[in-house]
Amino acid sequence: MIPIVIEQSGRGERAFDIYSRLLRERIIFLGQAIDSNLANLIVAQLLYLDAEDGEKDIYLYINSPGGSVTAGMGIFDTMKHIRPDVCTICTRLEANMG
Repeated sequence: MIPIVIEQSGRGERAFDIYSRLLRERIIFLGQAIDSNLANLIVAQLLYLDAEDGEKDIYLYINSPGGSVTAGMGIFDTMKHIRPDVCTICTRLEANMG
């Protein structure tokens, strides 16, 4: 189940899933073992935020037991390639590739 956040504006209410709302604030949450599917999602979010604003920092919160090294290196390489700084924050567990 993915939590929903309700936002009030002059045009009424709008519902967002929590991950979309965090992405608007340039926050990405990685909360499971890294595999190629998850890595693709993280890379896509990093590239999107780079295209939106190459100057503002991105915050990557990590709680991961590790996972695929090759998938994780795809995330790492993208972090090095994009213009914004990526600040990583460990929230509980950051092991192996995490």
